[in-house]
Amino acid sequence: MFLDFFLLLRQNGLPVTLPEYLTLLSAMRSDVGATSVEDFYFLSKTALVKHEQHLDLFDRLFGEYIADSPASSAETLPDVPPDWLRNALDSQLTDDEKAAIEAMGGLDKLWQELRDRLNEQNERHEGGDRWIGTGGTSPFGEHGYNPEGFRMNPDEPDKSQRNHRATKIWEQRAYKNLDDHVELNTRNLKLALRRLRILTREGADDELDMDATIDSTSRNAGLLDIRMQPSRKNRVKVLMLFDVGGSMDEHIDLCSHLFSAARYQFKHLEFLYFHNCLYETLWKDNTRRRERVPTWEVLHKYNREYKVIFVGDAAMAPYEITMAKGSVEHYNLEAGIVWLDRFKAQYPHLVWLNPNIAAYWPYTVSTNMIREWSGNRMFPLTLNGLEQAMKCLKNPKLVFNG
Repeated sequence: MFLDFFLLLRQNGLPVTLPEYLTLLSAMRSDVGATSVEDFYFLSKTALVKHEQHLDLFDRLFGEYIADSPASSAETLPDVPPDWLRNALDSQLTDDEKAAIEAMGGLDKLWQELRDRLNEQNERHEGGDRWIGTGGTSPFGEHGYNPEGFRMNPDEPDKSQRNHRATKIWEQRAYKNLDDHVELNTRNLKLALRRLRILTREGADDELDMDATIDSTSRNAGLLDIRMQPSRKNRVKVLMLFDVGGSMDEHIDLCSHLFSAARYQFKHLEFLYFHNCLYETLWKDNTRRRERVPTWEVLHKYNREYKVIFVGDAAMAPYEITMAKGSVEHYNLEAGIVWLDRFKAQYPHLVWLNPNIAAYWPYTVSTNMIREWSGNRMFPLTLNGLEQAMKCLKNPKLVFNG
């Protein structure tokens, strides 16, 4: 049951497991969330999705699954009305409504009529007095009028609403911003950058050490023994280098979000600008590019403790990387790759963030060259890519696996 739905999720990269699938089936056998498509949507999302970054992908796949599912047919209905339906009719209908149903031949005949029409009807119908559809007077359908019949959708709180049923819930994609492949804004950038925080304890013992206090008190026969410890402080040091101008102009807003989030997240943050590739100078203020900082000065000023983050699309002519005098802006005596190698030798914790879609990278020669130079530590500017980059800055052995 629903094995095709389970396989659809797995084939599209949503990490669902067999135990979770069995949990879903167990819940449905217990009549939990099995009364409507909407209930099944919420139940399956609860049982199968483990992380918020997968919620949007689940919504898209659920919508695809429902769209491809066959319409209701007589085979999905039992031969006789189920007991829960008989009990509901007895408890919810008035005497006049019950009499109207009996006038049509009773519940059993009405049920058989529903099965027959499901077998006969092969398309959507709106209006009319016979087929299963909407807005008509047939005994079977939705948003119509007939006092003796079956409503084909569960009751909704607002009877005035039409076409706002369960499908709209997953089509709204309320969790689109949490998708692990969407481009980032300031809010989720901050959340992703938090992964780089390296907390160390420094200074005087001014913070209660709860674990040590409990342990010491237990060993002291219950006599309170308070233990203190230094407070934790974020001591990570970050140097960010932004590529500006040219093809990076279309990514200005995204880079602005990244810069804003980084300034908020890191206490020790330094930033500089370059164009396309590193050369003998960088600059601090992009509006005053004449005030340049020698790259040698940067290498000597910021020690190996700094985590270096390059931000750029790495899209340029290959000779801008490999050749002296290859810069499109000035007469460079040494090739860009020489300066890149000096940075890599100085900073073992180094990554490159690329705002272009990762699928496009193989089609740009210079991007492949920079990616190879970085040791496959180029990451896309998506939620998932940024999280991988932050992990890589903590552990340089990690590489991009997208």
